[in-house]
Amino acid sequence: MVTWSTPLRNRRSEYSKALYTCCVTCGVGRERQVRSGETREIGETGETGVWCCLCREEEPLFKAIRVGDVNRVKIMAMCPGTNLMLPSDPGWLAIHQAVWHGQDSCLRVLLSAQPGTINRRTEHGESALLLAVSREEVTCVQVLLENRADTEIPNYDKETPLYKACERDSAVMVAELLNHGVAVNTRCIQGCTALHEAVVRNNVEICEMLLKAGAKHNLTNMYGISPLFTAAQYGQVATLRFLLKHGADINSQADDGATALYEAAKNGHEEIVRFLLSQNADANKPGKSGLLPLHIAAQRGSITIVSMLIPATSKARVRRAGISPLHVAAERERDDVLELLIAAGFDVNAQLSEERSQLYEDRRSSALYFSVMNNDIKAVSLLLEAGADPNLDLLKPLMVAVRQSCVQATILLVKHGADINACIPMHPTTFPPIYMFAMKDLPMFKYLLDQGGHARSCFDCCLGSKPHPPIKTTRSERGNSYFLEETHLRRSVQFCEMISAPSISRWAGPIIDVLLDYVGQVTLCSRLMEHLDSYSEWSIIKEKATSPRSLMQNCRLQILQLVARPRVKKLPLPGVLLRFLQHGEGSIED
Repeated sequence: MVTWSTPLRNRRSEYSKALYTCCVTCGVGRERQVRSGETREIGETGETGVWCCLCREEEPLFKAIRVGDVNRVKIMAMCPGTNLMLPSDPGWLAIHQAVWHGQDSCLRVLLSAQPGTINRRTEHGESALLLAVSREEVTCVQVLLENRADTEIPNYDKETPLYKACERDSAVMVAELLNHGVAVNTRCIQGCTALHEAVVRNNVEICEMLLKAGAKHNLTNMYGISPLFTAAQYGQVATLRFLLKHGADINSQADDGATALYEAAKNGHEEIVRFLLSQNADANKPGKSGLLPLHIAAQRGSITIVSMLIPATSKARVRRAGISPLHVAAERERDDVLELLIAAGFDVNAQLSEERSQLYEDRRSSALYFSVMNNDIKAVSLLLEAGADPNLDLLKPLMVAVRQSCVQATILLVKHGADINACIPMHPTTFPPIYMFAMKDLPMFKYLLDQGGHARSCFDCCLGSKPHPPIKTTRSERGNSYFLEETHLRRSVQFCEMISAPSISRWAGPIIDVLLDYVGQVTLCSRLMEHLDSYSEWSIIKEKATSPRSLMQNCRLQILQLVARPRVKKLPLPGVLLRFLQHGEGSIED
């Protein structure tokens, strides 16, 4: 039975899974042994298992059939008091017993004594012929066909004897059934034909017999899946070649839009992809999700398949998809694929379409954002070196890196022009919002200031020395940042409000202390003064803020305004002076 590898292609039903439970005593497994409620504890673990009716009690006729005692079967079958239509178990007749155990001689006797039993079905809907095929008892199959058994009786999954013969990969049984004129295009409950099953087994001989008997290679199952698609899905090259040779449509699509090439790429079947491309399979047919085979190969991380699909994929078609394979590779951390795609000329600044961006709460749009979010330093470096713009996203990748305390990514982004002072449109602030994510990491906070982060705006308070009203904060879903509740977002948030968040206020003193090193004379608002007054140890910081700034501090600020910060290290000055200009203790880069 074909079982599909995606949620769309349902697996065998729970009913079918339970058919072949084994007896806990004799170990024999068959469906008639499952008797509701008849369980017993086995082993030392107290497990429960099915107790086979044969091990509990067995009728003489059924025992004789099981051991192959033909003479005894003949005597009992011909006895006037024996009713061969009476089941031992629900739906389980003597004819089924003979077929199950491959006792063809006993089967002949039973059919001679009671021909009317030949097409009776078990409680699971299996005729003797279907049971014989399932058990691969070829001789029993031949006996039943000789006695005109109905070849079209399916089980409850609508699987016919021919379907089962293909599932069992038996060319002999398929030939026997075809010689008796079976219908070849009958579908099972999932819509699959016998040809689907033969393709799964990669049996070209059976496929050829089926086509000669009238099987149609373009019939699809309930999910729109053709035999060709099945061959690609399972990586069966031989049957794929055979079907294409006999006119199967190489670009047919399943109900979810997937083609054979798409499915082969998804499952990593390199040989199938290579062959399909050699036969001019269209690499630019998207699934319903809009993804192309190249996207799905990048998602899987299949370097060889990606390299085969790149020249066959239209970059214009990729743009219309609203998502680049770079996005997919970055999201799945497929660094080798990412490098290959960059080398092939895919745009490192391609952005997600509005519809795809809206699928993410943070409205991300660039491949760089995905890599920073994953803390994938190699990918971040590859993208930036290839020219990725670090300022494209609504929420900047630099903010993500700082929030995650990822020093390497932060440094890389800053070196490649990330805007430290960028705003967050959905959360307007009067100060650089990136500080919200760095307040508990003073080295990181200081690094951002060293690289040009605005400091003076942190002291610009609209209320100044006036009393500040109480504020309410709500914790963000990501990280430990706090934002004002929506009722307060009618104006930009001020630094003194942000630093008053419960988890940040205990750091207020050191934060203010660091900021004072990057500004001239400022006046602290009443709320910042309250914070400094809350700890006696912070009195020295308060004094630092209220006293006139020193000449050295003013000189440092003036020099830094005149000389670009990256060039300060190259100034012909003594080391002690250089360290002073760079605020002393070194940085996170060291």
